Amino acid sequence: MRRLLAALVLVAFLATPAGAEERVIAAFGDSLTAGQGVPAAQSYPALLAARLRAEGYPYRVVNAGVSGDTTAGGLRRVDWALRLGPEVVILELGVNDALRGQDLDTVRSNLHQLVERFQSAGVQVLIAGMRLPPNYGAGYGATFRRLYEEVARKRGAALMPFFLDGVAGDPRLNQPDGVHPTAEGYRLIVDRLWPYLRPLLRR
Repeated sequence: MRRLLAALVLVAFLATPAGAEERVIAAFGDSLTAGQGVPAAQSYPALLAARLRAEGYPYRVVNAGVSGDTTAGGLRRVDWALRLGPEVVILELGVNDALRGQDLDTVRSNLHQLVERFQSAGVQVLIAGMRLPPNYGAGYGATFRRLYEEVARKRGAALMPFFLDGVAGDPRLNQPDGVHPTAEGYRLIVDRLWPYLRPLLRR
């Protein structure tokens, strides 16, 4: 855990050059946030940082993605993330829980606690919803999809319904594993994420 936190601190400093007036957005998630399989500069947090600069928003984006992370793991990292002083957190977690067949009531509870803890510290939260492949069953998949909507509604948080909208299932936008986006896929993700994030930003 100490090595993990040390690595995250290093990523926080390297993510985007900091300025005195810059505010912080923490991209808090799993391998989809970390950018597994692509250079750091082509991960979605790095591409989002470039978009923010181009649009004139003074935010530094911290890539707080950890490959393989779950909602339970995310809860153990909240205090670290809060020490970054984020104004906004983009929360992309839960799919690894579901891919392992974990109880969805537990996943929902963990996600609720994550949002609650960030909001209690005055952080705005944008939840990035996820979906499951059809082979996990229609009932399990539908319940998983709805839990993001339920948590967002209950906590009054912003919601991007599907983080991989337009990317999932397209071999041109995914790496050979069929799971993790390519750089082009991440560019599309940032484009689709932007309308949900922009209302949370201030110049």
